[in-house]
Parts: sequence; structure tokens; C-alpha cells
Amino acid sequence: MSFENLGLIEPLLKAVHEAGYSTPTPIQAQAIPAVLGGGDLLAGAQTGTGKTAGFTLPLLHKLMTSPAASAAGGKRHVRALILTPTRELAAQVEESVRIYSKYLPIRSAVMFGGVGMNPQIEALRRGLDVLVATPGRLLDHHQQGTLDLSHVEYFVLDEADRMLDMGFIHDIRRVLAILPPKKQSLLFSATFSDEIKALAERLLNSPKVIEVARRNATAETIAQKIHPVDRDRKRELLTHLIKSNNWHQVLVFTRMKHGANRLVEYLLKQDVTAMAIHGNKSQSARTRALAEFKSGELQVLVATDIAARGIDIDQLPHVVNFELPNVPEDYVHRIGRTGRAGAEGEAISLVCVDEEGFLADIEKLIKRSIPRETIAGYEPDPHARPEPILLGRRVLHGAPGSRSGSGGSSGRSGSGGGGGGHRGGQGGGAPRQHSGQGQASHGNGGGARPAQGQPQDLRAPRRTEAANSGPLSSPPPRRVRG
Repeated sequence: MSFENLGLIEPLLKAVHEAGYSTPTPIQAQAIPAVLGGGDLLAGAQTGTGKTAGFTLPLLHKLMTSPAASAAGGKRHVRALILTPTRELAAQVEESVRIYSKYLPIRSAVMFGGVGMNPQIEALRRGLDVLVATPGRLLDHHQQGTLDLSHVEYFVLDEADRMLDMGFIHDIRRVLAILPPKKQSLLFSATFSDEIKALAERLLNSPKVIEVARRNATAETIAQKIHPVDRDRKRELLTHLIKSNNWHQVLVFTRMKHGANRLVEYLLKQDVTAMAIHGNKSQSARTRALAEFKSGELQVLVATDIAARGIDIDQLPHVVNFELPNVPEDYVHRIGRTGRAGAEGEAISLVCVDEEGFLADIEKLIKRSIPRETIAGYEPDPHARPEPILLGRRVLHGAPGSRSGSGGSSGRSGSGGGGGGHRGGQGGGAPRQHSGQGQASHGNGGGARPAQGQPQDLRAPRRTEAANSGPLSSPPPRRVRG
């Protein structure tokens, strides 16, 4: 199947082909006709499947083929609203809109917090067709009377599962109360939890359901491996793996923001270039880290789960779980950063005795056993006993047979090297963020062209600018080859 078979208008097809794509991915092949058909949609798709184009292309088609009702003075009104959980993802989605609408008279903008509101207000005054936003900043504008959503005809809730993980459910309900009752609504989620189903019942009207991968499955193109190691030797082992294998472009996950910072400090002392990306970093620092990582200048990017959403890199070869997540679904999201769009990737987890229970939960979720390989010189102590893991003010018990969400105090939870998530800030899970959200607006003509290439299918284009304009600007990253 080609994009020509999906019924999209010629200007969209021209932009898609200029981006180097000809064959739709499975989610695109199913979602595009469903959206064009006019009904609500509940779509399940893992990261890296091309879901962004699955909704941006048909929305742009409908905006052009179904003219807006005439407005006083000919002012544009927001007709399509796309809500995303993070700044990075919002910027990437809006860039997709710009790239695909290159030959269309469409005006779009991205809005999130952490930056001034005045440029965003000016973009709204000039008029928009498509608005991509995070929940907090969207509600800020509505409360200040600078945003009119009464003309919205199409609403997309992207990465709904992460929205709920980040505690945005109340903000989502507030947004739904603002939007017109008559609209086409699309909900995209990597997993279909009971909470997602409840949200879908509230948002969607007799939706068509699409699920392109089995629930909570991991991609077959990802080679998964466990390296057992003592908690206080994780940093040494990670450095050994990076140097002995000559790894470049390694995405490393920690549970907590301060754990990410301390790991970066250690790696830098070992002459490994590394930066951290998490909610406490400024937008400029996050943008810089992501741009340098994409370009290959930065060897290791250390991230928390929330900050990693929106990282979109072709052929990312290595993902390392420095600490296993206490939520099994987060493992699927993490390793989904590699092995994307048919490329091969490697996902390695450094697991200490404290995390064996987390590992068992993950293997149960993905319905497979992950191979174990002990690295010579880093064999774990067979007599080591599991210790509780500090998660902020919570105490997790990740040992087999333990419940992973208990309260109470842990006594001593030491980790000289910050490996298992204990003393020294290595433990815990990424705290919830609210409104973590910049701005940029763009008209149609002269949209930035993405880096050229011939990938087999169409995913959200790589950001041709690290972000769009104003406070997000940085030099365009070079195309990364695995």
C-alpha cells in the first residue's frame, strides 16, 4: 500500500514524498481512513510506530476539504486542537503539522509553559488553524481569556496513558468541559488500561478501535538482555559497557531526577560525554541536550521516564535501564525508544537483587523471559540481600514476593555507587509534572524541510530545528545514523 491509496489530497502527498516516505506504517494505514471517515477513534500504538502522521495527515486533509464557517473579519479560529503531555512531544507534533502542511494555507502553533505568554498571545491574535499544546498552558490561556476554543472541530488526545501517569486527568476533564460537544475526537495511547478505557468512555462517541500491536508487547526488533550486578557497581558496569563496546548514542533511564544528575557527574569523570534531561532542567538545557544527542555530539543522554517522551531518533541503537521501573508498562515505553520503524535495537537492563520483583512483573507483562548475561568481573554477590528502594517519600520493595508500593521507613538503604536506587538519590520514580510546557507559531509557506533519506515508512519527522522559534531555538541537529 502507498499513501496514494489512502485518499489524501495532492499537496499532502507531495509533502510526504519530499520527506522521503512512500509506504504507510500499520497504524497509519488503519488510522488515516478511519479519521477521514469522520468518526471518533481509540487507537493503541506503541512509540515509534508513526502514530503522529496517523492523525496529522487526515486532520490536515479535513481542514482543507471542509472549509470553516465564515467568521467576522475573516479571522482564523482554532479548528484542530492536539493535546500532548510534554513540551518535547508538543514541539515535535507541531513540527509534523508544519512539514506536512508545507503546501497548504494552514497556520499552526505550539504552546507550553516555562516561557513567556506574550508571544503565544500574539500568535492567537493573528489566528490559527491548528494548536498543539500541553494541558497546563492551554488552561492558563483559557483562564486569561486569550484563547477561544469554541470553534474546535477536531480534538486529539495524544499519549493518553502518559497524561494519566503525569496526573493530568483533572486538567483533561477541564479541557473537555471547555470544548464544543460536537467534534471529532481521537485518543491515542500505548496501552489500554482500565483508566484509559474509562477516559475513552467519557471522551469518545461509539469509537472505532485500532490496536496495531498486541497489548503491552515489545517490538520484535529489540534485543533485550539483563545484566545482573550489585547495586553499588552499576555505574562501573555501565561505563565498562559503553567503553568496551564503543557505544555512541546511548539513552539511559533512571527513576529519579537527582539520580540522573549524579549518574551524569560520574560518567563525565570517566571521560564519557553525558547530559541529563528531566523536569528540573530548563527548557533551553533540555533542548540543547536533545539536539546534541541527536547530532551525535553527546554520547549518553540520561533521562527520567517523563522527560523521555518526545525523544524521536532514527535508529537509536542502545537503551539502558540503569534502574528498572517499578511500573512494568514503563519498561515497554522505555525500550520502545530503540528498534523503531523496523530498525534493530538493543535494550539492556542492569538489575540488582533489590529489583528482581520488578523484573518478574515486567516479564509477566510482556509474556516472555528476558535473557540474562553476567559480565565477567561484575558478578553479583550471591549472598546479597534485597533492600527497600526509596521513591521520594515512598518506600518500594522490589524483591520477589514483595509488594512494590509500600509505605514506611526503610532503615539503611545504601548504595555507594547509586546503582539500585537508594541512598544518594538514585531511587524513586519520576515525579508528576504539571503544565511542563513554549510557544512558536508558523504559517504555511516555506516550512522547514526535514533531513532527507529513504526510510521504509513514515514516522513523525525528526525535528529540523531542536524546537520551533523563540525560546526553543537551537541549531538544527544533523541526521543521525545508527
